[in-house]
Amino acid sequence: MLIIDALQYVNWTRPLFEEAKAGGVSAIHVTIAYWENTRDTLENIGDWRQRFSDHGDIIMPVRSGADILQAQSEGKIGIIFGFQNCSPIEDDLRMVETLHQQGVRIMQLTYNNQTLLATGCYETGDSGVTRFGREVIKEMNRVGMVIDMSHSAEHSTLQAIELSSRPIAITHANPLRWHKALRNKSDDVLRALGESGGMLGFSMYPFHLNNGPDCTLDDFCGMIIDTAELMGIDRIGIGSDLCQNWGYETLEWMRSGKWTFKPDYGEGSAKNADWPRQPDWFSSSKDFGNIASGLKDKGMAQGDIEKVMGLNWLNFFTAGFGPEG
Repeated sequence: MLIIDALQYVNWTRPLFEEAKAGGVSAIHVTIAYWENTRDTLENIGDWRQRFSDHGDIIMPVRSGADILQAQSEGKIGIIFGFQNCSPIEDDLRMVETLHQQGVRIMQLTYNNQTLLATGCYETGDSGVTRFGREVIKEMNRVGMVIDMSHSAEHSTLQAIELSSRPIAITHANPLRWHKALRNKSDDVLRALGESGGMLGFSMYPFHLNNGPDCTLDDFCGMIIDTAELMGIDRIGIGSDLCQNWGYETLEWMRSGKWTFKPDYGEGSAKNADWPRQPDWFSSSKDFGNIASGLKDKGMAQGDIEKVMGLNWLNFFTAGFGPEG
């Protein structure tokens, strides 16, 4: 079975790559920027080039859907570069193509806060996609960089769906009606996403789950089936938002960046001094099989399970990673 995870933020080591391989994962969208500027992002890309050199027997870069199939056939993990914010392009539209040429294939327009492009989901007001944002959307469409609205506010997300000439993604979130979290998405957003040919990746990050770390596999898989009825079985996949091998200081930086002097503790979280505990049925990449088994136990057909676990993302990325036209 082809398994694609549309979002992870992991402090990668050889054993963690081996763990993902043992879990049958063929491709992972990895976060390579949150708050970084262009130079810092290029340094992160340089770090990944070193990883490809050091671990070329187990990982390879992904620039196209064909690369994902090659990774699967060679028993490797295909690595898809993505940004969880638009900070790497700064205020320069040319950086979209430049960074696409460096292998970046996915970018969020916002990360929780208002950006130069759109409004984040933590803001109290939502002014929508900006003039610069409209230009960036057109340029991302042109070169083949997927628009991701996982951390964006509702009006901005709906506008991005409408403005984009190509389907967009929400790589890691869950339905708002299932669990009330600032980043989970309303039925209006999910319906528009499905009707436009976009994709939703279901998140296993505890703050996005019903009952948090105590969410049951049965409940999670039931939510997937319900969402398939709303959006269509071809429009859903997995975007685990798995975070591994980081200390608390990284969690605080991920939330707070350099924009505040005090910690931003984020959604669903008291002043926790560590990362939230993962549900016991998904502690790491080795556990993807549990989701497939859970969907089977809920009565989902094998062909549909294979779509959710990876085939839908393969089709979406194959269409979205190339130039427009």
